[in-house]
Amino acid sequence: MPTLDLSADVVSLTQQLCDIESVSRDEGAIADAVEAALTPLEHLRLTRRGNTIVARTDLGREERVVLAGHLDTVPLTDPPNLPVRRERVGGAEVLYGRGTVDMKGGVAVALKAALLPAPSRDLTFLFYEAEEIDEKYNGLALLAESDPGLLEADFAVLMEPTAAAIEGGCKGTMRVEVELTGIAAHSARPWNGHNAIHDAHEVLAALAEHTEQTVTVDGLDYHEALQAVGINGGIAGNVIPDRCTVLINYRFAPDKDADEALAYVQSVLPGRRLRITDLAEGARPGLDRPAARSFLEALDVPVGPKEGWTDVARFATLGIPAVNFGPGDPNLAHHDEERCPVEQIETAETAVLRWLT
Repeated sequence: MPTLDLSADVVSLTQQLCDIESVSRDEGAIADAVEAALTPLEHLRLTRRGNTIVARTDLGREERVVLAGHLDTVPLTDPPNLPVRRERVGGAEVLYGRGTVDMKGGVAVALKAALLPAPSRDLTFLFYEAEEIDEKYNGLALLAESDPGLLEADFAVLMEPTAAAIEGGCKGTMRVEVELTGIAAHSARPWNGHNAIHDAHEVLAALAEHTEQTVTVDGLDYHEALQAVGINGGIAGNVIPDRCTVLINYRFAPDKDADEALAYVQSVLPGRRLRITDLAEGARPGLDRPAARSFLEALDVPVGPKEGWTDVARFATLGIPAVNFGPGDPNLAHHDEERCPVEQIETAETAVLRWLT
């Protein structure tokens, strides 16, 4: 069984974590290693649900904070981008390999924080499975259903890659389908039918001409995005298509709920029938909360909005303000050349330990 050495420096620990292959739905080995590494720490109480590990202090502090990170990664490249390699690039050391950005560096920082026997706040460490795939497998979502008491806290930090800056809240995401209907006919006699694919140009033109909004929420600017991300139609090369579906993705600022987001898309495509195929609401930054303010003051790093969607939204549904903070450039997450500067991992560890001590 793979093992983890928590006494190693945070960069070496990141390498150890990355080298335990843990593609979604195959996190057993890394969950076993995390559980084995944390079990000897007497100041922690451990709970395991599937391949999700929860470790909690119970020191009677006035405030409880969650440090959370997912254990899974997207699939490896071909040839595999593991084991991790450590190289010097332009005077800086860089880790290359799957998970170096998303998000084994953040997990390593949280594991190093778990060594603190007497932190300034009570801590809940959450290392969960299946974040990169369908929601029905997500370890955080499942834990919120089965053991919500384990997640009770005043504040949460999701150790997602942010290049060691703080990103507050997250945008929501909605996918909708617009179905266009025509009349099937032989392609040699198109006048006998009506081409549904040709009608898609009206939807695509409306999206192309649309000016996307920038919305300020709790002092942070979120850039919305409304884009066609898929199109499907046609049954054969000699048939005029009678169906065409355009798939649209709307990334919306956290000032909107699901109904408001759908109404906005409808305003861009008036008269079109929209069918929601996927929906996850966003999360307001919550930076006005006392726990969040103390985090910002202690870390003293740049603060901005989270332009994507992350599991901070799940904490928001539980009434827990949450931010994203971790090493790694999110633009390199899932990249074939996924890589993270060593300095960012060290900076993130220093900042978190400073806050907790």
